[in-house]
Amino acid sequence: MSHIFEFLFGQYKSYETFDVILELIAVVFTIASVIYSKKNSVLVFPTGMICTAIFVYLLLKWGLLGDMIINAYYFIMSIYGWWIWTRKIDDVQVTPISKTSNKDWPFAVLLFVGAVVFIIVIYMIFDKFNTWTAYVDTLTTAIFFVGMWLMAKRKIENWLFWIVGNIITVPLYFYKGLTFSSILYIALTVIAIFGYNAWKKHLNKNLQTV
Repeated sequence: MSHIFEFLFGQYKSYETFDVILELIAVVFTIASVIYSKKNSVLVFPTGMICTAIFVYLLLKWGLLGDMIINAYYFIMSIYGWWIWTRKIDDVQVTPISKTSNKDWPFAVLLFVGAVVFIIVIYMIFDKFNTWTAYVDTLTTAIFFVGMWLMAKRKIENWLFWIVGNIITVPLYFYKGLTFSSILYIALTVIAIFGYNAWKKHLNKNLQTV
């Protein structure tokens, strides 16, 4: 058992206690944020802003630039999403859950490609393309960029991007030595699956009452 524990958490011996505590706090707020998203609650954004702010600090310190940029982007998009989710489209109704329209998909593709190019440029500037994880990091960054944008617009397809990105991130973070965060993404994948089903039921119910 001790060998397993050492294999999973041994890397934390070289981390400052303060950073480990911050990572755990960020993990808790990340889970809370995704649960609020599953419940279609606007609290997804303030809790998300707390965890992303912490991760920006930690990931910048650990030199994980792609992941850091993702979280900085999440923070900015949380402000945008908070406004979208609370904006009234008429006298009583706020922006509802909906499917991504044909008008939205071209921008989603453009955002994906733009994110890939942007991260490649960042990695080249800082000479970080020295391991295979940089290429995977570039892919997950683009996936999460689109997923966050769709979530901010309250589009149900955002969950599909989260699921795919989370599945890729689990082994990536474990390989990087971020065991707590890797376990976090396993939990986030499960919650995302339930979130997609919950939003789908909510959407179908609304369509039936129209």
